[in-house]
Amino acid sequence: MPGENLSRDEARERAALLSVDGYEVALDLRSAVGESAEAVRTFRSVTTIRFRRTGEGDATFVDLLAPSVTSVTLNGRALDPAAVFDGARIALDGLADENVLVVDAQCAYSRTGEGMHRFVDPEDGEVYLYTQYEPADARRVYANFEQPDLKAPYRFEVTAPEGWTVWSNGAGEQGADGVWRFAETKPISTYITCVVAGPYHYVTDTYRRGDVEIPLGAMCRKGLAKHFDADDVFLITKQGFDFFHDNFGFPYPFGKYDQAFVPEYNLGAMENPGMVTFTEEYIYRGKVTRAAYERRANTVLHEMAHMWFGDLVTMVWWDDLWLKESFADFMGSFSLAEATRFTDSWVTFANNRKAWAYRADQLPSTHPVTADIRDLEDAKLNFDGITYAKGASVLKQLVAYAGRDAFLEGARRYFQRHAYGNTRLSDLLSVLEETSGRDMKSWSKSWLQTSGVNVLAPEVTYDSEGRITELAVLQEGEELRPHRIAVGLYRLTDGQLTRYARTETDVAGVRTVVEALAGSERPELVLVNDDDLTYCKVRFDEGSLDTLRAHLGDITDPLARALCWSALWNLTRDGLMPARDFVSAVLAFAGRETDIGVLQMVHAWARTAVTHYAAPAWREEGGRLLAEGGLRELRLAAPGSEHQLTWARFFAATASSDADLQLLEGLLAGTARIDGLDVDQELRWALLSPLAEYGRADEARIGEELARDDTASGKRHQVRLLASRPSAAVKAQAWAQVVESDALSNALVGATIAGFAPSSQRELTAPYAEKYFAVIERIWAERSIQIGMDVVRGLFPAYQDRPETLAATDAWLAEHADAAPALRRLVLESRDDLARALRAQECDALEG
Repeated sequence: MPGENLSRDEARERAALLSVDGYEVALDLRSAVGESAEAVRTFRSVTTIRFRRTGEGDATFVDLLAPSVTSVTLNGRALDPAAVFDGARIALDGLADENVLVVDAQCAYSRTGEGMHRFVDPEDGEVYLYTQYEPADARRVYANFEQPDLKAPYRFEVTAPEGWTVWSNGAGEQGADGVWRFAETKPISTYITCVVAGPYHYVTDTYRRGDVEIPLGAMCRKGLAKHFDADDVFLITKQGFDFFHDNFGFPYPFGKYDQAFVPEYNLGAMENPGMVTFTEEYIYRGKVTRAAYERRANTVLHEMAHMWFGDLVTMVWWDDLWLKESFADFMGSFSLAEATRFTDSWVTFANNRKAWAYRADQLPSTHPVTADIRDLEDAKLNFDGITYAKGASVLKQLVAYAGRDAFLEGARRYFQRHAYGNTRLSDLLSVLEETSGRDMKSWSKSWLQTSGVNVLAPEVTYDSEGRITELAVLQEGEELRPHRIAVGLYRLTDGQLTRYARTETDVAGVRTVVEALAGSERPELVLVNDDDLTYCKVRFDEGSLDTLRAHLGDITDPLARALCWSALWNLTRDGLMPARDFVSAVLAFAGRETDIGVLQMVHAWARTAVTHYAAPAWREEGGRLLAEGGLRELRLAAPGSEHQLTWARFFAATASSDADLQLLEGLLAGTARIDGLDVDQELRWALLSPLAEYGRADEARIGEELARDDTASGKRHQVRLLASRPSAAVKAQAWAQVVESDALSNALVGATIAGFAPSSQRELTAPYAEKYFAVIERIWAERSIQIGMDVVRGLFPAYQDRPETLAATDAWLAEHADAAPALRRLVLESRDDLARALRAQECDALEG
């Protein structure tokens, strides 16, 4: 039998053979607590599946990843577990037209965030459970047909430790026998079923509108209750329901709406209908900026959009993952801008989300939005910047192309026709053709079925009086796509760079003349893709680039300014602008950036420019300049403002000199002050981080900080800082904990990796480049796919940015042509990042 990986062909064959009438799942989770709980790593799972044979054949299989199976009964006939269960599948033969399968198994608690995750709170010893399945980990908790197109209703019942509360997709209550029983769900896929159990802090509210009434709940660990601003979560939730009910024409179909913020979560959130799960990182323990609340609100709305795109209507197979993720990503920003206080969410989208897409679309693993997903390993890796952010960008372009009303009417018809069913790309295109009158097949071929990002650049000529004689938009790329764009002309007036002319036009082919702007006065800046209507990289003519070098901070419109920052960053990444020039722009203009989310993104780019893209000979100087600039802006920022907090974090991240580190020590000790800066616990960890990295905070000092913050979050910070200390023994221990042992939870694996190789410790971590290539195939084979991804990505020797590392990567790829495709993809992506860094360093060195 094949192993854990399910192929698309196998799923098709199984879907052609059978349909599922329903599941009854009984879980006994009492083993999660008690004196023997740490030794007992399993729980009892009894699953009853009722299914019908609808095709030819009398044999199939059920998916189950479990340490052991106690019994298997098919239509009253007992099957020998040793004969039919191979650790990943239960083989079934002799199928009848109507079948009842009962599987009694011992399933494992997880420490990797996959399946039934078990977390022990270090603060009070309480145990918390939650499930996470996408794309295919429900089989770690109960036996099932693990593919999205075999939807069915579910009934869950859970026996839990005394004093616990249990939640699932449907409404539930505890019976006199102590068992929690939950209402039957609508037909849904396995990957969005869910169970949350434990002594969670739980808050309730109700959404009411006309005849619609939806019970709302929100929960977190008891230790986070004092920080939990559930009122704001409920506010965004209600605003989201208003927006989606107004625009989707299909009332929320899943009854209640609980939202759980859970520990050690691998994702941002998961759209389980009626029981959405989020990372508890969205509960803020200290002061954060407006951008943090915007990110959380966006995630809340993204998951809510999934109730329709993904849960109500689900893709047949993971090829069409974009049918849910691209739409949810787009709808998150769309609803955020129109229904909440975050009216500038499209600025964040342009500057942040699209940066993720641009990077992914230039990797060797780039793929069309509608991808070729051969199996579950492919599916796991395709939750990427293309499926999410590029797909959302393409949908934004579609709204500009087809019209907002036509787009939303298409969505309404899509839900009505396919409710509780499964769809493919063609199902969506057919309704959009009906509502827009546009040829969606050709649009889809260009935008959804090809990969790569286009480059758009202006070409401008002027007459003797300085007026535009012709403005053309040049397009580059393997696939020349149709773009609906705006072109803006900007000029300086009283020290402000403002737009004085704008036109929308359709761009097609290599060169498109924008006739509407002929005769306009000469601009200081020509901005192609103004208002960010399409998905492309923007270039500038020389005059516009000179203007940005001198006046980027003078652009008054936040979105236009964000687009210019993004374009300059893409020039830097592409090796067309020296990294030190980008750093100069940051030092000159970041202090004037009003949008806090854009500022935080610019800070991240500036650090990457110095640590990866700057010529090695200039790297130390670049770091010093960033730290000096960060401290200057920190002192200039308004006391107590979110800009002050953002600059404080940036300064801490770039500090390296004795004077800078002494200032950080003073801020921690209270002997130094910056007016208005509240050094709360989260900021304390940020200030302590460089002290550990540069050897000024030892294990005892880090332990003192943990004693102040002996929580789950504090433990993660402590583990990260311990791994970051500049010692060969420390690196050996951290490597062994991640690579040679599976004792750490997913969160602590991530924390150790995050601290292992700071950019300042290139020489110290150099010996691990060779070790990395020696172990990754074993890691991939032995660990879960989530931990495998974390290790292969996180321990790649990115800071050994020398041609020798590139050659070693190429040698591994050549020698491991038969390695798992998903593993090779991860290594190829890291290789591409390294090669890009070396090219950018060559560009920067020309300025030296």
